[in-house]
Amino acid sequence: MSSAIALNIDTFLPFMRDASRTEASLRELSLMWRLIEASAKMNCPSESQHILGMMSVTRKGIQRLEHELVASLVQETVFGVMAEIGTQAEHLIDIVVRNLYERTADVGFLAMDRELCRYLESDASEEDRERITHRLREYRNKYTVYDDILLLTPDGLVVAQIDDEAPVVSSADPLLDATLASDGFVETFRHSDLRPGQPLALIYSRRITGESGQVLGVLCLSFGFTGEMAGIFDARNGQDSRSIMLLLDGSDRVVATSDADWIPNGTQVPTNPSRAEQLYVHAGRAYLVATADPKGYQGYPGPAGWRGQVMTPVDLAFAAKDKRNIDGLDPAVAQGLLTHAQSFSPPLYEIVTAAETIRRVVWNGQVMSASWDGELQNLKLVLEQISETGVRTNQVFSRRIRDLYDTVLTASMREGEFLTHLLVDLLDRNLYERADDCRWWALTPELRYLLAQPYLPADGARQLESILESIHRLYTVYSQLVVYDRFGVIVAATRPHFAHGGNVVGTRIEEDTLAAVLSLRDSQSYHVTPFRPSPLYDGKPTYIYHAGIRAEGGAEATVGGIGIVFHAEREFADMLTGGMGEMPDTHALYVRRNGLVISSTDPRRPAGSTLDGFQELLALPRGEATSRVLVHDGCYTIVGCAASRGYREFKVSDGYSEDVLALSFRTYGAKVPGADDMARRLGTLISEGSTVSGGREVATFYVNASLFGVPAEEVLQALPASALSRVTSGGLSHCVGAVPRMQGNKVKAYVWAFDLGQLLFGKPTVVNYNSQVLLVRSQGREFGLLVSDLQGVPAFPASAIMRLNNSPSGPRRLVNHVVQANEGKLLIQLLDSQCLLDVLLPSDAQDPGRSIVDTTTMAAEPA
Repeated sequence: MSSAIALNIDTFLPFMRDASRTEASLRELSLMWRLIEASAKMNCPSESQHILGMMSVTRKGIQRLEHELVASLVQETVFGVMAEIGTQAEHLIDIVVRNLYERTADVGFLAMDRELCRYLESDASEEDRERITHRLREYRNKYTVYDDILLLTPDGLVVAQIDDEAPVVSSADPLLDATLASDGFVETFRHSDLRPGQPLALIYSRRITGESGQVLGVLCLSFGFTGEMAGIFDARNGQDSRSIMLLLDGSDRVVATSDADWIPNGTQVPTNPSRAEQLYVHAGRAYLVATADPKGYQGYPGPAGWRGQVMTPVDLAFAAKDKRNIDGLDPAVAQGLLTHAQSFSPPLYEIVTAAETIRRVVWNGQVMSASWDGELQNLKLVLEQISETGVRTNQVFSRRIRDLYDTVLTASMREGEFLTHLLVDLLDRNLYERADDCRWWALTPELRYLLAQPYLPADGARQLESILESIHRLYTVYSQLVVYDRFGVIVAATRPHFAHGGNVVGTRIEEDTLAAVLSLRDSQSYHVTPFRPSPLYDGKPTYIYHAGIRAEGGAEATVGGIGIVFHAEREFADMLTGGMGEMPDTHALYVRRNGLVISSTDPRRPAGSTLDGFQELLALPRGEATSRVLVHDGCYTIVGCAASRGYREFKVSDGYSEDVLALSFRTYGAKVPGADDMARRLGTLISEGSTVSGGREVATFYVNASLFGVPAEEVLQALPASALSRVTSGGLSHCVGAVPRMQGNKVKAYVWAFDLGQLLFGKPTVVNYNSQVLLVRSQGREFGLLVSDLQGVPAFPASAIMRLNNSPSGPRRLVNHVVQANEGKLLIQLLDSQCLLDVLLPSDAQDPGRSIVDTTTMAAEPA
């Protein structure tokens, strides 16, 4: 949610139908009050003097609120869109960088492959070429993100290639010289003669050297960039089809686009890295734009200059929502969350409090008009107009504030959906690589040869360990790599000792795991252990990826297996924290369908614990995202949730099924006592058919959720509860302090105020921005009543007011009459002000001055 920032409202208002309607309705309301004021001045100038001030204050307040409410609605709407597209831009570049980081590791590892080295060192025959091409295809079958793999001699001759549809004999691409001169990988993105059918190719290359350090050739991995970006865009466009997602190079030119019809590749576009709330024009169309720089991953910054960008046409950015999220909320949760608006949306809080002020002024005006006992017909008409317009004013403000509240709420709920969608995407993409790694490493010739021997040679364990260590140095996402024989006995490990002591080598893997590995049908198959504690991960829960190691030739019987222990604690935590970025008061979790927590940033719900109470969210269909607003851990919380959909063939068509969900919890303040009462008050309306012109006017208000009233002529005015001064009361029961009695702009005196909720129900009234203090006069004496909220000042016919059957000899009750409103379906309890006076200021304190606080002896109560 956002803070107030100066915005050019007129720039965006023409594109916002909801805001335009709000402006029109508030302007009409202001005009109505202006007309009433003018009518009173013309038709009964002298008689209306006592209400002109109230009308002027109301009109000016509405005018001010008109501007502030419309401005806030426009601001929050723009901020919400900017937050959405900014998050999408960040997620886009983050996904790309993390993906390409894996490519840098892949090319480094494959360039060390001893089969490739032997092939380049020998006078290769056609049979050798077919064998090495088959090996490269095996690699590509695991790592399906590549559309071609090429092996070249130092002079550019292609000696192996897997893409038969785009054959290359030799290459003069400068990337060859750059790669031969480099100790690391070289990243190239442009047209290349290595990929003749593509206008742009993203190629990762690395030189291959022999044991003595001599350069043997160059390995090139061609990343399937176009298809990969299409997959990213398709997944994101399902969330927001209004926006165009772009990947930009260092010259702000488009290298990938989600909508080539509007913004094709090669186009130079305006950028907005500061996320300024302004319009940018491109090709004659105005856009909101958000640009995101890469954060980098594991020290890899991504291709030079690349950035993510999202552009939303302004004519589509503020399209009417399919649904209002606030309408689906539990009313008590909605009202409780609104009391914390000052922390999550200061503009909304300011609008709510300003509207409460106007409601109170209107209510006081209705009370004031009810107290007038003149006979002039013209003034009566003015007073009736004040009453009717006051009701409409409250209705209009309630609707428009609800619109603003929904705008703020929707932005935060969508933020939770976008975040969790990113988090499960990160997880699936990361674990896809793990499934690839274990299958490829199982094809290492040395592993296959050594494990196929009846007995492991004397230096066999050391050879196996050396191979595993060389892999582990390149792939740091693992805690442990192990190789085991056909009986499940571990024969080599990169961490040969348990943290608690003892040797890993010589222990056995779990029986269920061994059985699953031995039953794998081919080199494309793999097995993942359930997320559970493992001694190979110091007793902590993780996933371990296994592939069978098969003897070469013949039936290729399984002679053992490789297990790669994912460093779940560190890597999942990095995904969660990296995906969240700087999000205050937010926790995120990875959870299985059964509620088992895989990783968490919430220390109260660590990995291995169970998340209870979210069965509906945990049943979310694959690939979908949603959000909820609820009370969680005693706080109002927006919960985002997304279910994994898999990545490429991983968890989609490869036979492995493991649904993981990401949940985010963003808290906005503690649950508010009395929120249920606030919601019930909002649902209570007095229908127009209950009131009549010329009837008895009743000043109505709430104590908790109960509706009460007193004759309007006995009420002086309502003051905000914030006007209360907590002072020593001298032992008066239920006294909560004193409120000022104003005369003009000066304090005339202070009047004792009493908690009506404490008196009637025995519990203190919950004080919030709705709370008011009514000043009541009875028998020439004044006192204040702390109440929960105001309702209105309707006029009821005598037939609707019923007397309760009190015993003539019994004590007088605080409530002696009830009003039957809404055709008798709603009862309003009428308080007896004289009885209240007797209870609150008893007979031993009946001198006329006791209702007035002596300011000379007034003392503040201790905190």
